[in-house]
Parts: sequence; C-alpha cells; structure tokens
Amino acid sequence: MDSLLCDELIQEIFQKLPSPSSSAVSLVSKRWLRLYRTSKTAISLRLCNLSISSLSSLLSHYPFLSSLSILSAADSTSAPSATSSAQIISEIRRFCSNLKALRFLAGPVSLSSLVSLSSACTHLSSLSINVYRPLNFRWVVNFPGLKSLSVSVISGEGFEIEVNSGDWEWESAEVGVGLGIQSLCLSGLRAGDWGVGWLWRNCKNLRKLQLRSCETVGDGGSFSSFVECLPGLCAVELRTCRSIADGVLMKLAENCRNLTSLLVYDGGSREGLLQFLCQQQSNLESLDLRLPLDLDNEHLVAIATNLQGLSSLRLQSCCLVTGDGLKAISTALSFRLEELALVNCDVVERESGLLATMGQNLKRLKILDLSYNEMLMDKDFISMVISCNSIKELNLRGCKWLTGAAIFALWKNCKELETIDIVQCSKIHANAVELYAINLPKLRQLKVEDDKISNILRNSASRRFVEIVV
Repeated sequence: MDSLLCDELIQEIFQKLPSPSSSAVSLVSKRWLRLYRTSKTAISLRLCNLSISSLSSLLSHYPFLSSLSILSAADSTSAPSATSSAQIISEIRRFCSNLKALRFLAGPVSLSSLVSLSSACTHLSSLSINVYRPLNFRWVVNFPGLKSLSVSVISGEGFEIEVNSGDWEWESAEVGVGLGIQSLCLSGLRAGDWGVGWLWRNCKNLRKLQLRSCETVGDGGSFSSFVECLPGLCAVELRTCRSIADGVLMKLAENCRNLTSLLVYDGGSREGLLQFLCQQQSNLESLDLRLPLDLDNEHLVAIATNLQGLSSLRLQSCCLVTGDGLKAISTALSFRLEELALVNCDVVERESGLLATMGQNLKRLKILDLSYNEMLMDKDFISMVISCNSIKELNLRGCKWLTGAAIFALWKNCKELETIDIVQCSKIHANAVELYAINLPKLRQLKVEDDKISNILRNSASRRFVEIVV
C-alpha cells in the first residue's frame, strides 16, 4: 500500500492527522519521516544546550515552514545572549525564507539582526521578540507586510548597533504615512523609555492593543502621541499597568468609538474605572476584569446602566462585590448576555440563591465559567442550570464540592452542552462521568483527570467523536 501512495497524497494525509498521531507516523520509515517533515508548516522549539550546527541541521529538514516559535529552556540561566541570538536569527534567515509568523523569545534581538531578517523573510506578517534598551522601532518599516507585532523590553545592558541611514528606509514612513500593524503588544515599558511615540504616530491602522507590565506609554509618559493610534481600536488589554491604567481608560473614553472588547487585570483605581464606565460611548460587547480590590457594586451598577450591549462579561476574584450588583447586571442584560464568568468570586458561595436568580434572568447564556469557586454547592449550581438550558460551554474546574448530582442535572437539563471542564472536581467520581457526562447528546469535548476515564468511557467517546482532554 505504501508504494501505491504518491508523496503528495501521504503529505495531505499527514496534515489532517491530530498531533499525537502525526508524531508517530515519522517512525514508520525514512520516507515517511522525510514526508512528515516536508508537510509541516509550523513547529515550536525550546532551546536546551542546542548548538547552532544542530539547529541548522534541524531547520534544513523543514523547508516549508510558515510559522516558527523558538523559546529559551525552562532554566532561565541558559537563555541565549545577544550574540547567540544573532546566530540563531542568521540560521532562521538562511532556512526559513517563507516564514509568515516568527515568535523568537530565546534572547534579545539586535537591530542589525532585525534588518538582516527583514531582507530574507519578506512574507512576515506576525513577529514576537525581546529587545534591550534603548528602544528604537524604526526597523519596523523594513517589514512592510507586518500585521501583528509583540515586543517585550527585558532587563539587561542595552546595546545599539550602528547601521547606515540608508539601511533603515524609515524616513518615508515618518508621521503621515502609517504602518500596516493591526495588532500591537508592548511589555515592560518603564518611565524614561523613549522612542515609542514614533510607533504610536505611525500605527494608523491599529485594531488591537495590549500593554503588559508597563509603567508608561513611552516618551516620558506623554499621552500626546499615544492618542493618535486610538480612533480605530476595537480591542484593548491592560495587564498589570496600575500606574497608567486610569490615563489609558480616559483616553479610550474620549477618543475610541469603535471599542468592542476591554480587558483590565491587576491595575487601576476604583474612581478611574468608574469614570470610564460612566463615560463609555462605544458599543462595548466584551468586558473582562480581574480587579480584586478595585471593583465593587458601584462599578457593576454602572455596567448595567451604560453597557447594555454587552454580550460577554468575565469577572475574576471580585472580592468586594455583592449579590445586588450581580443581580442588577443579570436584569439589565437578560436579553443580551451570552457569556458569563465568575471565576474565584466568593459572592457565589456567600449568597445562597444568587445563582438561581441570575439563571432565571440569563436564559440566553451560551458560555458559563464558574471555575475555582471551591465551596460552590450542588444546590446553588443546579438551581441555575435548570433555567440556563442553552449553555454550550461550561467550566467547573476546581469546584471541589460539586458532586455527581451536578452532572446529572446537566444531563437532564442542558441538552445543548458541547464542552465541559470538570478537572479538580474531586467529589465528581468516575461513575458519574461515565453515566451522565459522556451521554450528553451534543458533547464534543470533555476535560477530566485520566484516572476518571474507564475503558468503557474511552470507547464510547471514540464512537461518538468526543475529544477527551486530560
């Protein structure tokens, strides 16, 4: 049979195999190994005492890569230096000219390496890198097809490699021309960092912005250049950016009319967030907040009053809210909300009957996440799912007090359920999983511990095309 199949047909079969199976086919024969490698378009490598010659040999076997991810070893002390990073980039440039996406987080990348990379990998549309200070983003114009850029500023001695001004081709991309970047992620900006203003002024097409562990928006903390990239933004994420969160939110409220998604984790102030919610004039559809000490009922009432187009609300570790605030949201958004997450929110456990009330209002829910509410009891959970019978995705990970009765209630009421996560639910035993969870009529994915999967369950899942994730 092997001799009857042409190379192209075998490669097409390999591309359709799930990952666990595809790695095994390479052991069949040298021909299959060669075809498996040439069929691969994406690989991820974690460096661990890998020599440059070994990397060169490895990359030479994958001539059609369009996506490459290179990470440092788990031991951070073995992360490559700037010099070895340049050597690795040189090998990528040599063997991977068809790359469309490169994620290189195995060390800092120098300016000269970026310039040389741009001349070989002309199809790059997504790039993730680490850099040292001082910051210089003028190299971005050498990647005209770049749509997604992620840059992390890491600690260490800065370096600046001189290049001829003609190599940069950046003068024509000054203010007014604009870059093609649509998604931008910046991590680790500190007070005093300069050079980011040039990026803000030229990102006229920005649709998604992520700021992580940033103390500034660059150029000494000035928001004047930052405002220029805001009008077209649809999604914003602020993670651990306490010193600038309020300022960014105010600029969004004043300048962003297209914002549909906002995430704020671990930063900001109660007053700043409340002011943003009250002034919000965009059609916000998704809101994700993890603000344990900065979110209270006043914010929830503002959400219920001003964000009635919201279809997704995710709250994590909301220690200061009460049932009154959540009830106000469930009443105001009863005909709109399709996704609700209350992750590690002790109000779910404190106030008996809260979930029942919310369930009666939120009958359009499709996605429900109650993970890591360790003291959530069967009675409260069941009283909610009796009403929310349109749920398709359910996350109960870490709900240690739920039992098989909860799974029985799902089997009886939630006939549309497609995905369920019951990992770390110690009181839900294997027999309940086998009797009820696997027999949900539309189930397609089950996340559960390996020791709760019997042979009967595994065979039944295989027949019904249910994916079991352990």
